[in-house]
Amino acid sequence: MTDFDRTRSLFHLPQGVIYLDGNSLGPLPIAAKERVARLLADEWGKLLIRGWNEAGWMTMPRRIGDRIGSLIGAEQGSVVMGDTLSIKVYQALASALELVPDRRVILTDSGNFPSDLYIAQGLIGSLAGGHTLHVVEPEEVDAALDESVAVLMLTEVDYRTGRLHDMSALTQKAHSVGAVTLWDLAHSAGALPVDLAGAKADFAVGCTYKYLNGGPGAPAFVYVSPRHADRVRPALSGWLGHDAPFAFDLDYRPGPGIERMRVGTPPVIALAALDAALDAWNGVDMQALRRQSIALCDLFVGEVEKRCPMLALGSPRDGTKRGSQISFLHDEGYAIMQALVARGVIGDFRAPNAIRFGFTPLYIGEKDVHAAVDILADIMQNRLWDTAKYRQKALVT
Repeated sequence: MTDFDRTRSLFHLPQGVIYLDGNSLGPLPIAAKERVARLLADEWGKLLIRGWNEAGWMTMPRRIGDRIGSLIGAEQGSVVMGDTLSIKVYQALASALELVPDRRVILTDSGNFPSDLYIAQGLIGSLAGGHTLHVVEPEEVDAALDESVAVLMLTEVDYRTGRLHDMSALTQKAHSVGAVTLWDLAHSAGALPVDLAGAKADFAVGCTYKYLNGGPGAPAFVYVSPRHADRVRPALSGWLGHDAPFAFDLDYRPGPGIERMRVGTPPVIALAALDAALDAWNGVDMQALRRQSIALCDLFVGEVEKRCPMLALGSPRDGTKRGSQISFLHDEGYAIMQALVARGVIGDFRAPNAIRFGFTPLYIGEKDVHAAVDILADIMQNRLWDTAKYRQKALVT
């Protein structure tokens, strides 16, 4: 049985704050602070460049990739860390398209994260091969899968609404028409059980600063199914993806398997923080976490609808059809969220009108839900959001 009181004790949670934004940036794991301090003092400080060998810095991307792989149902040796999520989307999409050279359609949906769409648009422009990005509504994806599609590129959990795609069913449908799949797990990894191997996914990517608590800008991961790993061509052929980086050959030769998806020098300090953050998952049953996540979200939805009827639910009502987040809609959503933040309830706002809340059982419980709803009800019933101060847009919403 997963002990969520134990996991809560592993995080630095500021007093007086109810943190419902772990779906955007996870809180600081206490162990991460200690691990980074130790790396700075004992590894970088004392070993200097010897740390690449003696402290195992060079192998961190694969080792930590396997730790994340265990949370997303990936085969051993099929996940590697490094770079940003946008770069990993570019790598995976470019490699996926080359596996289906006679097709030109990338199918995605309007719930995909915009950066993924931008990356696809940029890649299409660079290829200049007649590729197109076909964007449909989330519920239309299945019907749009036909023999013209090269790659199905989806974010499993919609970043705005929390709507959850059926990875297994859509991957099976894609394969039945000869398409390759690319799944973005930014709002899935650490939020719900994922089974890449069981679903027979081809490629997957994800960030680690949300539910995995790796810190701001923490490195992303990329998954390549073992059945493709030794034949995909990495579009970004960086030196650490070379078969022998320190041979310093003038011509690129891809490394074996997932190693070829490495690009540049690994961000050692950020990887150390992430490595420590992943310790929080030791002993956590993902099915138990999922049950608790759905229960917390259901509780929040019920209480908000009862006490704040002026807010409209923007997420699926069925807990099994969404990730670990809830959105409510209101034309003054931005001001409402700023009023909440001023009262110590931290969520976020997504244009045009969604106030968004993440529920992470590792450190959020029923008491937090009730306390957050009390504050939200006060703000809504007394229009405390209705000030010029709360309408003033910040750089990050």
